[in-house]
Amino acid sequence: MPKLILDGQAVEDSFRVLREDDAIPDTGDILLSWSRWLTDGIARQESGQKTGVWLASDELVETLNNSICQADVVAIEFPKFADGRGFSTAYLLRSRLGYQGQLRAIGDILLDQLFYLNRVGFNAFAIPDDKSLEKGLSLLNPIRVKYQASTDIPSPLYRQTALA
Repeated sequence: MPKLILDGQAVEDSFRVLREDDAIPDTGDILLSWSRWLTDGIARQESGQKTGVWLASDELVETLNNSICQADVVAIEFPKFADGRGFSTAYLLRSRLGYQGQLRAIGDILLDQLFYLNRVGFNAFAIPDDKSLEKGLSLLNPIRVKYQASTDIPSPLYRQTALA
């Protein structure tokens, strides 16, 4: 099974990403595109099967609605490591839509990005086969003091110390 970091732990990844023309299996955990989620995913999930959504990097949060909050997993795809749109999408899912479930980074992610991905709301990372899971775990929290506010710490450091 593919390598996955979930909430700071190495776990087995049971989800499979289905593309637009892939048949939906009768069993197994799957991730569907947003358009397929709206037509097939919600009903499949209501029947008790784990079903999530994967979003392409060019998917706009403005086109989503609150039904995404019902998904077991929301995965945001990074087609190449230099494409930073997924960072914004994750932040907006957490802050605007209030998504509380598993938010997963998939695709071409660098281990050096895990800390920053975590700060904007990702709590799961599908580690590419050519990267070390152990190294990824060690890079999740390399910086202990965080100055800027984000989804993990809503107040900047100067406000935290002023309140203490």
